[in-house]
Amino acid sequence: MKHLFLAVSLALPLPMMAQTMDHTGHQMTGDQTNADQSPAAMAFAEVNAKMHADMNIPLTGNADADFARGMIPHHQGAVDMARIALEYGTDPEIRAFAQGVIDAQEAEIAWLTDWLAKNAK
Repeated sequence: MKHLFLAVSLALPLPMMAQTMDHTGHQMTGDQTNADQSPAAMAFAEVNAKMHADMNIPLTGNADADFARGMIPHHQGAVDMARIALEYGTDPEIRAFAQGVIDAQEAEIAWLTDWLAKNAK
């Protein structure tokens, strides 16, 4: 019986890999039963939705280019979140960290964009 199960399992086609990046569970939505409707919470939710939509790129099979194309909106989402932290946050350590995120992620976005222009066909 074990062999029959193995033979049938191997005969079935393997599922095709998704052609888009799935970021299930990578959301800033929290418990929506008592969702905060503050301007900061609403801004985070908007940025999160945009980032995930923008990360839903068609995959080409070129791992390097797909990685670079997916990371640009991911980093832009981090920049946008950091800007929200600067706008609404008050903790000096978080504000300093947020500014560091902006500086680092914008530099990486520029590098990835340049790399794609030179290398992605």
